[in-house]
Amino acid sequence: MKNVAENRRARFEYTILNTYEAGIVLTGDEIKAVRLGHFSISDCYAYIKNNECFLRNSYIKEYSNSFEAGRGTDKTRRDRKLLLHAEEIAKIKKKIEIEHLTLVPTRAYFSGSNLKVEIAVAKGKKLYDKRETIKQRELDRKLK
Repeated sequence: MKNVAENRRARFEYTILNTYEAGIVLTGDEIKAVRLGHFSISDCYAYIKNNECFLRNSYIKEYSNSFEAGRGTDKTRRDRKLLLHAEEIAKIKKKIEIEHLTLVPTRAYFSGSNLKVEIAVAKGKKLYDKRETIKQRELDRKLK
């Protein structure tokens, strides 16, 4: 599996509880841009609407050889649909509503020829938890 994008900040900002693998619906020009490495999930999040899961604020640079390139159609940060089973969506939705959790994409990668996004059900960390994470990281560096 080839990593395309990784959200390293998610592991610092959130405590990851469960992860799910989801496919993502893209156009032909978008997948070409992703293969070139023009994809970012650092500032995006996932949400559920009408029993469908979407990725909001992910960035895919406009493919330069596209037919629509330079025509003023800015689709770089549009909402993109994630492909999950209905049972998984129901389970995630229940967890989010009851426990007040959030959905955060952690990484994107190619599995064969398909682009997959790993989303995590996560709980936000408090400031003291983040300090503890920093201390642990520095301690690990000193030991190596």
